[in-house]
Amino acid sequence: MARAARSGSRADTALVATCALLALLATVLPLPIRDAIASSLRRTLVAPLLALQERAERARTAFAERDAVAARLDSLVLRNAELGKMAQENVQLRGLLSLARQLQWGFVPAEALHGQGLGDEHVLLLTKGENAGVRMRSGVVAPDGLVGQVTTVDPRSSLAILWTHPDFRASAMSADGSAFGIVRPHLGEESGRSLLELRGVAFRDALEPGTLITTSGLGGVYPRGIPIGIVLKDIKTNEVWSRAYLLRPAVYPPDVSNVMILSPQRVAEGAMDSVWIDVSRAEGAARRLAASGDSLARLQAAASAFQQRQMDSLKAVLGIPTAGDSAASDSLAPRPDTLAARGDSVRATGRPAAGGAGTAAGRVPRRDSTLRRR
Repeated sequence: MARAARSGSRADTALVATCALLALLATVLPLPIRDAIASSLRRTLVAPLLALQERAERARTAFAERDAVAARLDSLVLRNAELGKMAQENVQLRGLLSLARQLQWGFVPAEALHGQGLGDEHVLLLTKGENAGVRMRSGVVAPDGLVGQVTTVDPRSSLAILWTHPDFRASAMSADGSAFGIVRPHLGEESGRSLLELRGVAFRDALEPGTLITTSGLGGVYPRGIPIGIVLKDIKTNEVWSRAYLLRPAVYPPDVSNVMILSPQRVAEGAMDSVWIDVSRAEGAARRLAASGDSLARLQAAASAFQQRQMDSLKAVLGIPTAGDSAASDSLAPRPDTLAARGDSVRATGRPAAGGAGTAAGRVPRRDSTLRRR
């Protein structure tokens, strides 16, 4: 062990001495020779170390920039979410403006606040109260349909129950007026709490899925014609002489941020029966107008593509090469075998291949046909 240790120490000493000698020689060598030696070392012995240093530098830079990139990504995601929310709110405000133009008077616009410590998820806080003309049992509506009913009125705010509240009831009918009933929330399983029920429909009045259900105007709370929901299917009940149907609501409470509170005096006049019909028509016309630009662009593109196909077909019939023909120069020159085939066909039929004297001769009637005519 001692001999091995002494031999190892002597080897280390020799290596250190060699390195010192090489370093001394490197300092006294001319500059061009030193650069050449350094370049060869960088390409051979030191190349793995240089690559490792480069990777370490890249990793350090990536870790340093990670926080900045993550911050920019978070800001973009947040901005995108805000833009989507603003777009949805813009659509709701446009619908409220259309509804306000149709109503003209007898309504109070208000902002709907959710989850303001009311103790009930089926209650909505409205930012307008008695000072603005809000009264008890006033109907709360949105451009898409029925939202709920005012139950508590304060000077500057009010509370309204949503259609999801267990105590909510509304007199309803089908859009064509053939069936009547009472709408209330569906209190079944948790997944069905976002649906409505139409009960008390006469047994003879069957409704098909997809039928629109609106308010009937009976009771003096809601005007006639406010959309409530769409029939999904019929449900089984213990009532023998009536039918019940499951409805998909026209308005989902979480999507409501601005509403209209209807005046009972205006509802009593019965002048709002066709308001929601006009609003739906106006919104449909606006959507069609917004989509007409895209439709026109698609029609123009289709027309140009059809015209291009017709031109290509015509060029193919006439033998004119198209722009995408890679053998355009070859297609312009007639093939010899084609000319020979044309000559054989002319001799076989006795018809000339082109106009001129041959054409005139081809028009002379045959002798046997002349004799038959005589």
